[in-house]
Amino acid sequence: MELGSGGSRVVTLLLLFFLLSCAAGKPVSKQMLEMRKHLKRLNKPALKSIKSPDGDTIDCVHISHQPAFDHPFLTNHTIQMKPTFHPDGVLGASKVASTGGSPSTITQLWHLNGRCPEGTIPIRRTRRADILRASSVKRYGRKKHRTVPQPRSANPDFINQNGHQHAIAYVEGDKYYGAKATINVWQPQIQQPNEFSLSQLWILGGSFGEDLNSIEAGWQVSPDLYGDNNTRLFTYWTSDAYQATGCYNLLCSGFIQINSEIAMGASIFPVSDYRSSQYDISILIWKDPKEGHWWMQFGNDYVLGYWPSFLFSYLADSASMIEWGGEVVNSEPDGSHTSTQMGSGRFPEEGFGKSSYFRNIVLVDGSNKLKAPKGIGTFTEQPNCYDVQNGNNGDWGNYFYYGGPGRNPNCP
Repeated sequence: MELGSGGSRVVTLLLLFFLLSCAAGKPVSKQMLEMRKHLKRLNKPALKSIKSPDGDTIDCVHISHQPAFDHPFLTNHTIQMKPTFHPDGVLGASKVASTGGSPSTITQLWHLNGRCPEGTIPIRRTRRADILRASSVKRYGRKKHRTVPQPRSANPDFINQNGHQHAIAYVEGDKYYGAKATINVWQPQIQQPNEFSLSQLWILGGSFGEDLNSIEAGWQVSPDLYGDNNTRLFTYWTSDAYQATGCYNLLCSGFIQINSEIAMGASIFPVSDYRSSQYDISILIWKDPKEGHWWMQFGNDYVLGYWPSFLFSYLADSASMIEWGGEVVNSEPDGSHTSTQMGSGRFPEEGFGKSSYFRNIVLVDGSNKLKAPKGIGTFTEQPNCYDVQNGNNGDWGNYFYYGGPGRNPNCP
């Protein structure tokens, strides 16, 4: 059969369309394959699965099958089931403290529907949609570079390029072996899905350059990472300023969890209400003086696990700076400001029941004792958007109120 010029053009166009479709399909199929492999790496076989009321699935994974052991240095690692030493003075903290309401024994929402058996750890299941929200499979579960506040070198150019804003208290100039704080828990409003609001403590070693070591823990609201606006417990670590090492929670190998009760990345319940019940959580991170690992404890009853010392360079010895406070992402262009809230979304001067707080701030010294910090500094890039005010009293020891609404008449 012969084709005229019109028929030839149709065939040519169809062939071109077919070739373009194939070319366009290759990267997509490669990405899907990469995503499936990553999901298989993260979602280990579960002995039991629990559906949380917030839509999460919590998988109870055998302790020896957790993501930590994908790390080549941990292939033959013997799990340390408890720290050699606790810092003196830890006992007596509560799981979730409440003022103005009845104390609750529920610490995470998934507990309403079940618990994981002994010998397993709870892991929030990663879904395909979670990874699709990330910029790439490789970047899923990782912070962007330069997210640590630098109180000694704050300048407007850095702030505008960075997009991260903070209201913190900090200490520096000594060797630190851990820190503890009780953190008021809220559910701040997030303006855009690619923004977040968190309240945490930072254990820092090294410079603020490409070799920064950081261990972090607290609560966060991050629609991009979790797909909702729930307040969630989180951890993070990096040994190279967020470039190639570390991640949130258990989304890479590194942190070794030993606890069957608390799931990293799961929703905290309950949270505080304005002028009503106030809830807080206690977080302690400290360096075991014998083994050298960095341990994390949640409340009084939950020793969650540890970061092996070999993960770090500077923190293999000690920390050189500790920070406590809030952080938000401001993704608004052209100098305008996001309305994403920090803490409760209220300024510090409003006080208890309205503004968010950190209380009973302490350090761990070289003899593994808890001690009150001296010379606490405070820092915020734009106090008209988010601010911080510290103080001291008998019940709360060293404390501070912090946060704010973001965009307002004084922070356009």
